Amino acid sequence: MAGWVTVTRYWVGDGLVDADHAVVSVLDHGLTVGDGVFETVLVRDGAPFALTRHLARLTRSLAGLGIAHPGDARLRAAVAAVVDGSGVGTDFSRLRVTVTSGAGPFGSDRGDAAATLVVTMTAATPWPATTTLATVPWTRNERSATAGLKTTSYAENVIALAHAKERGASEAVLADTRGRLCECTGSNVFVVVDGEVRTPSLDTGCLAGVTRELVLEWSDEVGGVREDHLPYDVLRSADEVFITSSTRDVHPVSRVDDRALEPGPVTARLAAVFAARARAEVDP
Repeated sequence: MAGWVTVTRYWVGDGLVDADHAVVSVLDHGLTVGDGVFETVLVRDGAPFALTRHLARLTRSLAGLGIAHPGDARLRAAVAAVVDGSGVGTDFSRLRVTVTSGAGPFGSDRGDAAATLVVTMTAATPWPATTTLATVPWTRNERSATAGLKTTSYAENVIALAHAKERGASEAVLADTRGRLCECTGSNVFVVVDGEVRTPSLDTGCLAGVTRELVLEWSDEVGGVREDHLPYDVLRSADEVFITSSTRDVHPVSRVDDRALEPGPVTARLAAVFAARARAEVDP
């Protein structure tokens, strides 16, 4: 997806800094124990897409972890400064907002340091027309203390995604502990069964994706989307499968494990609707 690029400036703490000085403490709990949250925002034609929704989810994630909020005005100022001053082209880029609980002692106890704010941006490459999924032997714990929060503790996702890529897929798709379809490592999953679009309910532990949310709201032209409890093996019988994320939009799936799929008309219609609405509404 996105490769490493030369970035001139990042936001760290309270202002823009040169790349060589974009550092945080080695004692930062975001590094030592993964105690932080983040958002990935698509920047297209110089404008962060759905920024208000992303910042609202960041607020929910911060509240869920009990980390102090940096303040909406500060977050927006940091985002604007990075978009304008990062040195990265803004025709199609990934912007990341990260907030950690700050420097703290070794172990899980937090210290009394202020939260750390980091905003970065890298150029991105659009995904190919279709994508592929692999099932994995691990599950998402829907009863975890961090279920539904977008935290920086991504080691489980790293392992699952590596497993999928070893099998020639670009994404891994997980079940929850009850064997229900849940989500992918960085995207939400949808299936079309007998013409009806369905996606896992949030109580499976999946993330309430911003693109997922917009698809739910903009799906009237295909008869809406039903949130549901779906068996994991629905991926073996669904007529169509697609995934959504901030950089993928509505992305048709052409293979799940060894099962080939033809991108279908329902997915195509939803993708077209989403693309048109996203162009017309930068901050829906």
